Amino acid sequence: MPLTHFLGLVALVILAAGATLALAVWSGLPLAAIAFAALSASLILAWSRVGR
Repeated sequence: MPLTHFLGLVALVILAAGATLALAVWSGLPLAAIAFAALSASLILAWSRVGR
């Protein structure tokens, strides 16, 4: 993968994360709820890969 594509993907991921946090704060969602959702999603993904 060329360096420019890699850096573009990194920039898009950072922008998406910032947009997600901005929308969550704007809607009044507590940051603890976002942290819990992220932790739950990471655990589900990890457990789904353990069996493979």
